[in-house]
Amino acid sequence: MGQSHEVGGGRSDLGAAEDSGRDARRGTGPDTDPDTDPGTGRYTGRGGAGNAVRAGASAGGPRALGAVGAALLTAMVAAQVASGLQARPVGLTGVVVLLLAASALAFAARAYGFAAAATAFALSVAAGYAAEWVGVRTGLPFGGYGYTGLLRPQLGGVPVAVALAWGGMGLAAHATASAAATRLPGGRGTRIVLGACALTAWDLFLDPQMTRLGLWTWDVPGPYRGVPVSNFVGWLLVSLLVMALIDRTVARRDAGSAGLVSVYTAMALMETLGFAAVFDPPDPLVAASGGICMGLFAVLAWSARSRRPWRPWKPWRRERRLGWRK
Repeated sequence: MGQSHEVGGGRSDLGAAEDSGRDARRGTGPDTDPDTDPGTGRYTGRGGAGNAVRAGASAGGPRALGAVGAALLTAMVAAQVASGLQARPVGLTGVVVLLLAASALAFAARAYGFAAAATAFALSVAAGYAAEWVGVRTGLPFGGYGYTGLLRPQLGGVPVAVALAWGGMGLAAHATASAAATRLPGGRGTRIVLGACALTAWDLFLDPQMTRLGLWTWDVPGPYRGVPVSNFVGWLLVSLLVMALIDRTVARRDAGSAGLVSVYTAMALMETLGFAAVFDPPDPLVAASGGICMGLFAVLAWSARSRRPWRPWKPWRRERRLGWRK
């Protein structure tokens, strides 16, 4: 009887081992990282206590961050509208940029986790500030220019708001490019190049607007509303660096964040409407050039997202999304 009991116990242990092996092959066992898609091995950033620790959020954290990002984005739109209606809109420019950066950071934290989002944002701000600091002293890589004293505070002759704008729109442009790139070949290189072009497209609005407001001046005015061609070449180069830093930081995460794509889209719509009808005088050329270029990236991103299998975030049904079996 004792021998039979041992054999039975051995069979039970063997069965458990076989079940564990099947679970491991399926990616559904208890040791499986719930932050990773079992089919592709891709980091999703949506599941499990491990992700809650890394993201610094509870199960309700992502929803809360999304709500915060949406509220900040709404406030940014309101501030931009108020700025466009003022006779001297410079006073709200810094507020708009601050809300833009905060909104992008909240959406990025929801998509990537706090640590990755903060790192990507900080690297983008640092890269943008470094390029501007060198630019106002050497003329490289944008061309000869200088900031006036209207936009403050400044650090080393560079407005802090300018550096924050590199971070906020850098995250938004990278997410927009990441969504669009899901339907294109090339992987990481495609995302970086598309992101750099998407960020540079924003400058088709930004430089004419800020030059008009007198926030900076060009040593040698260029053909595009006083902006030289070298400025856009410089923007593309710096944007490539910013995109590479962001992409490296958020690797294997769900980079095509709908919230960040919304930030990019909102900026495209606001700037287009502003130059077409709100600013005095209107500027149809800038409205068309910036609107078409930024709009193209936004449309590509939303189109790519709409063709993904839609999976609503339902934490109480996580076991089905991850392929667990009952």
